[in-house]
Amino acid sequence: MEYAPLSNSDLVQELYRRFRCLQENYNQRIVFLGAPGAGKGTHAAKLSARFCLCHLSTGDMLRKEILSGSEFGRQIQTIINQGSLVGDDVMIKIIEEHLDKPQCKNGAVLDGFPRTIPQAQQLESMFKKKNQTINQAILLNVSEATVHKRLIGRLTHFASGRTYHSVFNPPQKPGVDDITGEHLIQRPDDNIDVIKTRLLHYFQRTTPIIDYYKRQNILREIDGERTVHQVWRDIKKGFNK
Repeated sequence: MEYAPLSNSDLVQELYRRFRCLQENYNQRIVFLGAPGAGKGTHAAKLSARFCLCHLSTGDMLRKEILSGSEFGRQIQTIINQGSLVGDDVMIKIIEEHLDKPQCKNGAVLDGFPRTIPQAQQLESMFKKKNQTINQAILLNVSEATVHKRLIGRLTHFASGRTYHSVFNPPQKPGVDDITGEHLIQRPDDNIDVIKTRLLHYFQRTTPIIDYYKRQNILREIDGERTVHQVWRDIKKGFNK
């Protein structure tokens, strides 16, 4: 596999970021909330890179299992294609295994979990056993119309989970991942029927989490309708060491 060339400036910035990660210890756990297509994955990745936290994307973790070709992976693929959710116990186990890895010693950004109050409670119990808590729950607010518009044009590099958009965030070369040069795909669950199912799940199961974290006084609501730069600027404002 060949990778795109890296400029000297980008290389120096990356080395500096890694050096800073060795010096800093933010020790925070952040949860991203929002409808499908709200920008959770995009900003969770940016936040983890900037503040030296590991990015725990349930989508990425499940994709790796699917790519393994295991029976469990095939079962997950069927569930995802239907727009349904993977079992809570399975997700908690996967997340806990990743949290115990060295790259998560400074904390973690959770993207795609929890989605229901029982999941939030299980996650809270898991952290409590580790004498840890969730420091922030960041809610990206977007309209249903925006969700449709963003997901219909979304393109994904399946192996890494990197996402693009044919209009709002196109790859440098149409249909090709910027980093690996591999072809991009449109996910099977990014079609109008499955999107409706995913939104129904979100409003029925995930929306109550907003009040759950609001009662704990850790919820931050951010207007996700704006540009990536504007949203990212507001996220950084509220992130304190």
